[in-house]
Amino acid sequence: MSNKQIIGKLVDAYWKEMETVQNYIAVSTNLDGVHAEPIKKSLDADINEELGHARQIADRIRVLGGVVPGSKDFKPSQKSLQPPESSTDVASVIKGVIEAEEDAIEGYNELIRITDGVDYGTQDMCISLLMDEEGHRRDFIGYLREYGD
Repeated sequence: MSNKQIIGKLVDAYWKEMETVQNYIAVSTNLDGVHAEPIKKSLDADINEELGHARQIADRIRVLGGVVPGSKDFKPSQKSLQPPESSTDVASVIKGVIEAEEDAIEGYNELIRITDGVDYGTQDMCISLLMDEEGHRRDFIGYLREYGD
């Protein structure tokens, strides 16, 4: 795996984290109802973590000699994490969060594999980010169980 390919994968991960921040802000702001409050609070805390992930990835891209892209290069992909039509549809938000976390986990696992023996700094960062994402997914799987799904 070349340095350029690793940077490309890091750019993908960076965009996923940035899109997650944007969508977490949107869905947590738009949710209404008594059942929404714990989800909103959890998402609010996760926003800062996901933004921190994006910053770590951006720093790593730069260390490896890449350029952190600006917004004109952004292509959204998180269809399931869009704000639901009903502001009380908490279950669809939870499912969207789980899907976004699983996508991030898959991406970090791939980065861990491709950097093994090649780029230990990136690999170590991705292992740490992976653990955070697995924790977020676990939390939201628990929330989903409360909804009987």
